[in-house]
Amino acid sequence: MRKLYCLFLLSLLLVACSTKEPADLIIHNGIIYTVNEKQPTSEAVAIKGGKIVFVGSYVDAENFIGDNTKVIDLEGKTMTPGFIEGHGHFMGLGESELNLDLMNVKNFDEIVAEVKAAAEKSKPGEWIIGRGWHQDKWDTKPEHMVQGFPTHEALSKVSPNNPVYLTHASGHASLVNAKALELAGLNVLSKEKFANESVIGGEVIRDGNGNPTGILNERAQALVANYIPKESKERMERAAQLAMEACYRNGITSFHDAGEGQETIDLYHELKSKNKLGVRLYVMLSGSDRELIKAWAAKGPEIDSTHWLTIRSIKLYSDGALGSRGAWLLEPYTDMPSVSGMSTQSLDSILATTRVGLAHGFQVCTHAIGDRANREVLNQYEVALGEFDGKKSDHRFRIEHAQHIDPVDLPRFAKLGVIAAMQAIHMSSDRPWAINRLGEKRIQEGAYMWQSLLESGAVIVNGTDVPVEPINPLACFYASITRKTLKGEPDEGYEPAQKMTRAQALRSYTLDAAYGAFEENIKGSIEVGKLADFTIFSHDIMKIDTQDILNTKVSMTIIDGKVVYTGEQN
Repeated sequence: MRKLYCLFLLSLLLVACSTKEPADLIIHNGIIYTVNEKQPTSEAVAIKGGKIVFVGSYVDAENFIGDNTKVIDLEGKTMTPGFIEGHGHFMGLGESELNLDLMNVKNFDEIVAEVKAAAEKSKPGEWIIGRGWHQDKWDTKPEHMVQGFPTHEALSKVSPNNPVYLTHASGHASLVNAKALELAGLNVLSKEKFANESVIGGEVIRDGNGNPTGILNERAQALVANYIPKESKERMERAAQLAMEACYRNGITSFHDAGEGQETIDLYHELKSKNKLGVRLYVMLSGSDRELIKAWAAKGPEIDSTHWLTIRSIKLYSDGALGSRGAWLLEPYTDMPSVSGMSTQSLDSILATTRVGLAHGFQVCTHAIGDRANREVLNQYEVALGEFDGKKSDHRFRIEHAQHIDPVDLPRFAKLGVIAAMQAIHMSSDRPWAINRLGEKRIQEGAYMWQSLLESGAVIVNGTDVPVEPINPLACFYASITRKTLKGEPDEGYEPAQKMTRAQALRSYTLDAAYGAFEENIKGSIEVGKLADFTIFSHDIMKIDTQDILNTKVSMTIIDGKVVYTGEQN
């Protein structure tokens, strides 16, 4: 009798051990890449309360199924951790859907036609805003150009009563029309005036007679941009909503927002308080606003325990872009030997802000594209870190873009613990014309050096720099592993030795991107205890032919254990 009683107790114990608290959601029957080296793939995942509670076989996952458990059958599709946009401009993404989108225009005539159509629909005096043009990507160029850029006359003709402000794809130059120049007081007589005012880190490009061409390079853009009316709160909210919807469609669950002011941060707080913030944001403070940095230094970082809105980094700028020849180079541009780019923020300012970051617990993220800019930023980081040696060991400073690095400086990223926040799609988009800017030797030895950085021990965070490039992570993933244009050229890819492996590319968009925001313990891989953020693709991006990656679709996006997007199923 006693033996039977013991067997009865044992059976009760086994039942109790095998009974799990029911999950909210079970996902199974597909290829699940976890980005967890200890368990690279899985058959099933269970989620409860927005977090992962089980990763393993479907047989074991069935123990988590209760009366109210939802089950998603992947039907053979591929699931990864939620993709993280490692460097983009969240409000710019939304605004690109409200303003003229010039990313795909084939020539200057198409821009003029777009502006003409917009002017015909606008009231006199209303601003016409657009972004995305890039003169080096046009199939034909205007006969009259100055310093490689178009001039404003054709725009001014079709829009005489509406100021026009069209931002270059890079964001580092703008083309404006005569009405906008007039409002800003920029004319042939203003040349001496603005020279005396010292537009540091910028240039009003003029023709041989001293007349402004309509091109404003780098910080000179503010001379006109300051006259653009402030956006309404309603329009900002609409832009934020459009940005979230674009993220959902592209499988983006978290977003590193590269440089925002207090007004936008206030909007994010309001959206969060109303449960309307549907993408996890990691926000960098705009380092060009001294009062903003001073105020945040006084109160310290804001690390959200609910993981929707964290503010703990500062965004600085050391130079411009290759497209506008604003990237700061050690040697002159190959296609314009009189120009070496420019410093857009003083090195003293970068060093001072880096010290503030270390003293008050903020990560510092500095835009640097040219080889001199990268060297100078690394120098400032090294000086500041030397002063704080032993006090702030886990600083995770970043260089945003890191496109062109002198070979001497490549090992310094790993040595200093500096993250390279690079956008692989820039190589795909820019490489065909970038060789004209830098020449073959500099391109081969120092441009888009992903594999060299990884082999040196550096961490790479991937992304798109949206709206500079479309937010589509699959195009960026494709560029990472092929080093080809999106047309599939050249056959072996540009500088193929620098390709990422598929595992490296996936990690750069997930776990390493989470590391770049101090969040690798809560996201970036599919592990028990982490946030239930997932991206589901129509095909196995880790195994299919590379060209098929560009035909792959985002089938589903899951954030916080909830399906926020269901798209193409094949």
